[in-house]
Amino acid sequence: MTATRTPFADLPAPTQAGIMSNDPEFQRFADTRTAQNGSALTAGAAAEYIRLICGVTSRAHLSTNPAAAIRFAALQTEFDAWRGRIAAPR
Repeated sequence: MTATRTPFADLPAPTQAGIMSNDPEFQRFADTRTAQNGSALTAGAAAEYIRLICGVTSRAHLSTNPAAAIRFAALQTEFDAWRGRIAAPR
């Protein structure tokens, strides 16, 4: 039996945020927006960055706080633009 993978975009926002926190590329992206001496952030620091930007105390709130969900979507767009997956937002 082959397990099917759920596409990233179909995962709940808290799960997406958890995956992003552990992504070395996202950690480098978050570092470019903080003053961490040019080294990639740790997964924990990247998670804190997401919480700070989204205005929540827990990534779980991304499912229950509409304003935080909008900020998280904007953060994802900035990250996608930074890594060249989409054109930079205006």
